[in-house]
Amino acid sequence: MERTGITEEQIAELAREFDAIRDRILADIGEEDAAYIRSVVKAQRACEVAGRVLLFVPTPATWLAGVASLAMSKILDNMEIGHNVMHGQYDFMNDPHIHSQSYEWDTAAPSANWKLSHNFMHHTYANIIGKDRDVGYGLLRMTEDQAWRPRDKYNPIYGTLLALLFQYGVAAHDLEIEKLKNDENSWDEVQDVARVIAMKTAKQDGKDYILFPLLAGPNAPAVAAGNLVANLIRNVWAFSIIFCGHFPDGTAMFSEEEVEQESRGGWYVRQMIGAANIRGSRLFHIISGNLGHQIEHHLFPDLPSRRYASLSAEVRDICERYELPYNVGNLREQFGSVVRKIWRLRKPDGSGGPDRVERIDLHAKDAPLDQDRINGKEIPLAASRAAERKRRAREAAASAPAAAAS
Repeated sequence: MERTGITEEQIAELAREFDAIRDRILADIGEEDAAYIRSVVKAQRACEVAGRVLLFVPTPATWLAGVASLAMSKILDNMEIGHNVMHGQYDFMNDPHIHSQSYEWDTAAPSANWKLSHNFMHHTYANIIGKDRDVGYGLLRMTEDQAWRPRDKYNPIYGTLLALLFQYGVAAHDLEIEKLKNDENSWDEVQDVARVIAMKTAKQDGKDYILFPLLAGPNAPAVAAGNLVANLIRNVWAFSIIFCGHFPDGTAMFSEEEVEQESRGGWYVRQMIGAANIRGSRLFHIISGNLGHQIEHHLFPDLPSRRYASLSAEVRDICERYELPYNVGNLREQFGSVVRKIWRLRKPDGSGGPDRVERIDLHAKDAPLDQDRINGKEIPLAASRAAERKRRAREAAASAPAAAAS
């Protein structure tokens, strides 16, 4: 992988290190991991029951409490339980209620469709333009490597709508609407997928906007409104965490040509420099599905998510030793850079924002580090700049004796 500046031998050694980490954790998985996910499931169910009951009580205070509790239930179900269970992280338990082959989550996207588009397509082809359909979800322009279309001038509007309606956007994602519009797919090819999506969406909306409101009797409008707000909160939260893990400044995009001969080590490198982490408290990481550790998740998607926090120090050390960027920032920083990117890429030339980063050559010898730029690209990551400074210092130290001798 030329852009990283490390050799094939180093990439092979890096792969051996990550394989060893994965094997070590797999050998250690057991009752503590099972107890953790059971406790999260228990908390999620308690939040749902409390939220549903509180929404039935016709007072402003109980309505707000009910919305908060139900929103937390949906967030836990989607993020820390559903997403991770469907990755097979807890299949070792052989519990049919939290097994990747049987789990169905509380959202419009059918689990079977999602496992194909996410587990296989996204994690196999992460950040490869033309292969990874999660790059913009077929709706947004998220990199200058994507050709500008006239509709991209509405990028900020589409981004806002996708955030508010994220569960439906993820569900419709499997229809590959772009291919339908370009006659690359026919309706006959996707009608079975569309039927499954329609059935799951009808079930979700029927539960939240018909069944529970009817059970509330005269309080039906308040219950329906509470369910709507809880869904909106979950949608915006999931959108924010996922986009902050994939599209902040400094995350790399790849062409299909670049990865034609990709080795296992190359795959590891692509996962690292194509993802970004978010700093946060233990609670933050639980309600984000531990996707604040997106780099570790992309390296080890089938390891229990509770392990990512402890693995992050090892992964960061490997990045430093191989002089690879480790993209991390708080939620405000990462989400701010995502918003600026969505705004900037509404224009064909990507102008209009101060943080223009798509492809980074960390090993450009003439990069002016004092201006946070390398080859004209801004480098927002202090870790990346520090790694480059260390490399240059070593080169200077190595060349000093030779210069003195001459």
